[in-house]
Amino acid sequence: MAMLSFTSIQTLAARVDVDLHTGYNDPDSNQGQPHRGPVVVPEVSIDSYELEFVTACIGFTLQLLDENGEEVYSTIITSSTVTLPSTLSGDYEILLLPDTGSIYFFGTITL
Repeated sequence: MAMLSFTSIQTLAARVDVDLHTGYNDPDSNQGQPHRGPVVVPEVSIDSYELEFVTACIGFTLQLLDENGEEVYSTIITSSTVTLPSTLSGDYEILLLPDTGSIYFFGTITL
């Protein structure tokens, strides 16, 4: 039987789930085919500056917007984790944009 050390428990407790919501692009923008099945909202957690994608998001564009709606960070997700720049601090809107389709996911994170 495996036992967790005290430091492992602390590490697990620091990870916070990111509450994501679904948004829809303008249907007249021709940005892909409409989504015909149930929408599966990605599961994402954050620990300090590291985002962990429990649900596969490889190929999605990740954007962070500041309080004025200005993009301060953007990257294509290539693995199950993304480390954000440690120069960022405060509250940011997080956007996950699939490479196709008319939906996107958004929420708020604090760094």
